[in-house]
Amino acid sequence: MDSHCHLDDAQFNPDRASVIERAREAGLKYILSIGTGDGPPDLAVAIRQAEQHDFVFATVGVHPNDAAKVTDDTFQDLERLLRHPKVKGIGEIGLDYHWAVPKDLQMPVFVQQLEMAAAAKVPIIIHTRDAWADTLSVLRSHWAPRGLPGIMHCFTGNAAQARECLDMGFYLAFGGVTTYPKAAEVRDAAQIVPADRLLLETDAPYLAPVPQRGKRNEPAFVAHTARALAQARAQDLEELAAVTTANFETLLGLHQLN
Repeated sequence: MDSHCHLDDAQFNPDRASVIERAREAGLKYILSIGTGDGPPDLAVAIRQAEQHDFVFATVGVHPNDAAKVTDDTFQDLERLLRHPKVKGIGEIGLDYHWAVPKDLQMPVFVQQLEMAAAAKVPIIIHTRDAWADTLSVLRSHWAPRGLPGIMHCFTGNAAQARECLDMGFYLAFGGVTTYPKAAEVRDAAQIVPADRLLLETDAPYLAPVPQRGKRNEPAFVAHTARALAQARAQDLEELAAVTTANFETLLGLHQLN
């Protein structure tokens, strides 16, 4: 299972079909294609990928770095796309202060999408970069009281930050960074996550795990992260794969489809 990848990315244009085939050959039961793409007005990029494969599902959403592209039509489009049967959540959404997109542009877009997810009762997939305190503050006030689930995408925090997310009911998704030699804090955090809140992801084509680091990432490479995570948690690899897949099914309601 890969709970977060960008199948629409142009890096996959030459061989997207082969990438998806390799994922299946590697044993992946599901792929969640993230639907932020290049931002508005085209928010259906992941849906187009998901419609081609029974095991691929999609999200829709506006990435914080695309907040300036939002128009009056954007949220109407999102509301419409949320009704598509392949769409299982809103994301990736959140706050990102790394690229200097003004906070006053990002914040209302983030909050509005939280409101939309709550109304639709779908999970959220959270992106946060250099904005940890503000992201958690918004989630505490606008999401946690609703008792709805979400995913902390590409979790790279420490154990204390993991506890903050877990206390709000989030699942933590671990990606390729977990395999990096200097990511000891991330592996420490992974040790405290309850088995029923754990997910795997690639963020492909970005953040390839060791031993593929520096190359284009792809969903099949999630196996490397799974091994690193199982080792960090002193857990059997097959058990971890089964548990994380079951968590994904529970979170997105996919067990109802099987």
